[in-house]
Amino acid sequence: MSELYPKRRERPEMNLVPLIDVLVILIFFAFVTMQFRSATTLNITVPKVQTSGKNQFSGKVEIGIDNEGRISLNGRVVEIVKMEELLKEVKEVNPDMPILVKADETSHFGVVTQVWDVCRRLGLNKVVMQTRK
Repeated sequence: MSELYPKRRERPEMNLVPLIDVLVILIFFAFVTMQFRSATTLNITVPKVQTSGKNQFSGKVEIGIDNEGRISLNGRVVEIVKMEELLKEVKEVNPDMPILVKADETSHFGVVTQVWDVCRRLGLNKVVMQTRK
């Protein structure tokens, strides 16, 4: 009788649930081990100062200057003219907003003084320089 009715082979099935579990674990592992860097992509090493104290900075405006003289404002690379326009807007919102300047210890002093001068010209007098001990 088996000759008249050949046995039908079952179609092979792939169980996707374990595969999805493994993929979720791999994605989770990738996020956990990923190193998140701050928005400032400029490689800045702040200068070492012996009289440096703990940084009490609580504002949200950070100006970074790297060793090649590039300027970033809150992590976005900008030109000095654009930085001045954005700082004008900051002053309109809060004239007492503290500004944190992070300049690389090997950065061009002329760029640092230009940034400082823009802040003083706009009347932003709470400008501080980040250093390390």
